[in-house]
Amino acid sequence: MTLWLVLASAFWLGFLTSISPCPLATNIAAISFLGRSVGDTRKVLVSGLLYVLGRTVVYVGLGVLILWVLRGSAGGDSAGQAAGMSRFLQKYMNVIIGPLLVLIGMMLLGMLEFTASLNLGGKGLQDRVATGRAFWAFPLGVLFALSFCPVSASLFFGGLLGLSTQHSSPILLPTLFGIGTAIPVIVFAFIITFASGYLGKAFDRLTQIELWVRVMTGVVFIAAGVYYILTHIYEVQTLFG
Repeated sequence: MTLWLVLASAFWLGFLTSISPCPLATNIAAISFLGRSVGDTRKVLVSGLLYVLGRTVVYVGLGVLILWVLRGSAGGDSAGQAAGMSRFLQKYMNVIIGPLLVLIGMMLLGMLEFTASLNLGGKGLQDRVATGRAFWAFPLGVLFALSFCPVSASLFFGGLLGLSTQHSSPILLPTLFGIGTAIPVIVFAFIITFASGYLGKAFDRLTQIELWVRVMTGVVFIAAGVYYILTHIYEVQTLFG
């Protein structure tokens, strides 16, 4: 397999992860979050880059850690250890993500108020989330990258890590995988941002449009959180499994 084909394969595995049905809830939440800055293309670009960075850091970190473990246990059940980590992330991270998404959604909607003891840098956590600081895209990327489902886990642990092991590439290939997982999200976020911006200018009501976009973002986060709570805590069967 040529170098370019290996690089393209790593990117393609990430892209397949982003468009598979099971990450749908987090992808919709990410698109709504990145596209909330109506008319501010610079903020969308910065948020998108931070989102990519957040996802990539997770995949590179996991790649380095797992390949290091695999090399250290060459004579043991290395494949079983990778599968065990996959099951651990699917079981526990998906349980944590649901309540976190609901919490962030409630902050965006202004439904939660915190005491001064929870202020960060002199400004309330609720205000920082609600105003849509681009910084929040990074932890969001980290959080969503850790939300493995059977399809995304098989593509990462089975496909991407196999390539990384074969070609001794614990950093470059996971980086391309991370970029591939974020590209569709960023593209749709830009489309929504431009469409909303033109709509706001057309009606000369950009402030009202921004408010509604933020409200819709909060609703999407809560809906995604409820979905994760139902499927991963209460194990309710859904269309997207």
